[in-house]
Amino acid sequence: MKQETFVYFIGTAGSGKSTLTNNFKQWMLNQGLDSITVNLDPGAENLPYDPDVDIRDWISLKEIMETYELGPNGAQIAAADMLALNTEDIKKSIESFKSDYIFIDTPGQLELFVFREAGKYIVKFLNPKKTIIGYLLDPSLAKSASGFVSQLLLSISTNFRIGRPQINILSKADMLTDQELEQVLKWSEEPERLSSDIMDEKASLYREMSENLSKLVNDFQNQSKLYPTNKDQKGIEDIYTQIQLQFQGGEDLLSD
Repeated sequence: MKQETFVYFIGTAGSGKSTLTNNFKQWMLNQGLDSITVNLDPGAENLPYDPDVDIRDWISLKEIMETYELGPNGAQIAAADMLALNTEDIKKSIESFKSDYIFIDTPGQLELFVFREAGKYIVKFLNPKKTIIGYLLDPSLAKSASGFVSQLLLSISTNFRIGRPQINILSKADMLTDQELEQVLKWSEEPERLSSDIMDEKASLYREMSENLSKLVNDFQNQSKLYPTNKDQKGIEDIYTQIQLQFQGGEDLLSD
């Protein structure tokens, strides 16, 4: 029996999760492939796509603030925990579409999904078998050697917390110059070069910490491979291919 593939887009605020969710859905449509989008951010505003399944149909951030007399941050935390209470309804709604691919746009603040038990529970409940994480690295934070290391550390932490196969995606790659993009990709492929470039940065406690973190990242070298994408959907086919390779033996929809 065919089983849906769940793809969760996770990253720091502003990393481009909603944009990539929209672009991936459009790319699938252009290929004649079936997919749906799911918004799990109750505080989302002005999404670039119309979600097929939307957590805002069950959870209202404004109502949480009024009912529990919470500020925006407190309401976001409460809403993140409430996600788990609505998982059954979310799953039924997703299943009603009988789609092949489910693209899930997670809350803007990474920590609300990755570091709270509700996020891990949702991933396990919806589909524990064919689930993959697309972790988005923000190019504006990754174009320095130390910044790149800190981004990879968050990626590794996400992989450790969620415990599912993961692909690292350099989102909004068109924000970088050709030279900056080439540099970031070299760091992802050559850990020694990354360590060397960190050493060349101005001496500081931050640099010293980055040196130690780079050694940790080297132990997880398989986590540093990057797939750049941009607003013109460049790179999405590569990501799709990697998803197919992860679930070898599954059906490649492009082969139809």
